[in-house]
Amino acid sequence: MKISTKGRYAVRLMTDIAENMGDGYVSLKDAAERQGVSLKYLEQIVTMLCRNGFLDSQRGAQGGYRLAKPAGECVVGDILRATESGIAPVACLEDGAEECPRSEECPTIGLWTGLYSVINDYLGSVTIADLTGGGAAACGELAE
Repeated sequence: MKISTKGRYAVRLMTDIAENMGDGYVSLKDAAERQGVSLKYLEQIVTMLCRNGFLDSQRGAQGGYRLAKPAGECVVGDILRATESGIAPVACLEDGAEECPRSEECPTIGLWTGLYSVINDYLGSVTIADLTGGGAAACGELAE
C-alpha cells in the first residue's frame, strides 16, 4: 500500500483548514500557498472532500472552505478512503474486488488480512484534531 500525493495532500489540507478556519472559511488559495501545493491540484481534492461530507464551501469574498464536522470527528482513514482508490495492501482485499480463485488455498491471505486490519485500526484511530498543533510529534505519540 502506498498513499498517493492526493491522499497525503487531502490530510494536510484538512489539517490546514482545521488550524486556520476560526469561525469562518479558509481560502483555498491561502491554503495552497501555506502548503506549497498547486491550487489546481487542491481544487480536485477539495471536490472529493466536499462530496464526501468532510468540507463545507461558501462562495464569495468571505467564502472558502471549513470542516463540515468537528476536527475530532474527521477520521484520517475515512479521508484516505474518500481520496484514494484503495488502502488495502493487496488487490484481493479491496472493496468490490472479485473473489480470488486462489483465496481458499492462499497461504498468505492471513498475512495480508492481518496487515489490513492493523492499517484500518490505526487510521481509524487518528483524527484531524490529533494532527493539529502537534505535527510530527503527535503522530509519533500516536504510534507508541
